[in-house]
Amino acid sequence: MSRTVAVVDYGMGNLRSVAKALEHVAPEARVLVTSNAADIAAAERVVVPGQGAMPDCMNELTGRGLRDAVIRAAAEKPFLGICVGLQMLFGHAEEGNVMGLEVLPGRVPRFPAGLSDAAGAPLKVPHMGWNEVAQVKPHPLWAGIADEARFYFVHSYYVLPDDASIAAGTTQYGIPFTSAVARANIFATQFHPEKSAEAGLALLKNFMHWQP
Repeated sequence: MSRTVAVVDYGMGNLRSVAKALEHVAPEARVLVTSNAADIAAAERVVVPGQGAMPDCMNELTGRGLRDAVIRAAAEKPFLGICVGLQMLFGHAEEGNVMGLEVLPGRVPRFPAGLSDAAGAPLKVPHMGWNEVAQVKPHPLWAGIADEARFYFVHSYYVLPDDASIAAGTTQYGIPFTSAVARANIFATQFHPEKSAEAGLALLKNFMHWQP
């Protein structure tokens, strides 16, 4: 079995910081930033990061011939989606009125207008900065991470799964939303573990040793 983890390069992700974080937590592994479908197919694990607008991300993924490779990886091997890499696993996205990969049932709405915190103070969209993640079900990727640990977020849209049982973490930002999902070999987060200090590095290390 290859000890390679493929970080999928479709021109839209926070690739270098993700790769550096993976190299830090798993120095024995080969971390390959790649836009080659064959590399993705050959890798033991796959990470799909993402930043930017959903229509651009989907267009780039398809245009680079990576759509089918990512769908296959999500069906067959340890798979980690980050930010837009989480959102694209679902169906209809309000941003640009586009469809995601439909690997997981659900949609991607925008935060509603008029959000406020518990004290009634208005909240800005995008949701940007550190926030707590409540672990709503046990999972190997939560190992060694305290419940309600803080992770770093940057997003205006969030996933709304049809099947609530796939939620692995939830976060409060005016409304409660799903901030991590888990199903079989897939784990995906709305937050950025590569920017989330010790808790984020622990999650990435857990992913590199995970055997679903």
